[in-house]
Amino acid sequence: MPPEEPPTQPTGQPPTPAAAPSTAAQSAEPSRREQLLNAADRVIQREGPGASMNAIAAEAGITKPILYRHFGDRNGLIRALTERHTTGLLAAVRAALSEPLERRDRVEHVLDTYLAAIESRPQVYRLLTHPEPGDPTGAGNALAPALKQIAEEITRAIQLEVDLGAESALLSETWGRSITGMVLAAGDWWLEQHPCPRARMVQGLADLLWGRLAAAATLPPAMAPATTPPTPPAVEPLSQGREPGADKT
Repeated sequence: MPPEEPPTQPTGQPPTPAAAPSTAAQSAEPSRREQLLNAADRVIQREGPGASMNAIAAEAGITKPILYRHFGDRNGLIRALTERHTTGLLAAVRAALSEPLERRDRVEHVLDTYLAAIESRPQVYRLLTHPEPGDPTGAGNALAPALKQIAEEITRAIQLEVDLGAESALLSETWGRSITGMVLAAGDWWLEQHPCPRARMVQGLADLLWGRLAAAATLPPAMAPATTPPTPPAVEPLSQGREPGADKT
């Protein structure tokens, strides 16, 4: 629907200063923004990563200039979608890592959380991970910062809870980043080919990871490192009510 025209100023009178937005209007703005992002999600799910701003505006029932008014340009819209989906993914992975489960069960739970997230919106995932040919926006690398944070979360969980001996710091970093890269590559292939149900994919990945994790003892809370990386402020904190080292081997 076309934007409303501003009222015409009577001839010969000085322009009236624009009134400041009301509190109600300001509080309604995030809701309107969410509606536009929901529309963008729907179009991308139907049409894929190359969905146009025209199609998104039509889905939202507005004109393209209004969409630009909210996000600036397509890059701004992609950034907003990236923030929405990566924040949700990080929060879900953190919650899965904090679940008071047996170690093997928690490994499978974290894997399933990630695969479920990308399976639920495959076209959005492709938009955030696969650059379009000749696309100068870098949208296809948008998930990289979130994956880096996921690797840090896994590293921290291993360092706090798994006894890896004198090389704990080195092995925790190595495992955290390797697990993230492995799951990213395997999840990408699985989403594209879908050779098996999600549960079977989770089991296969967990089997590959499990050997050394099963052999390592649980680190007592008193032996956990004195300092740990701070929780990034962009997402919800870890779930409360669980002490490190609560799992059984």
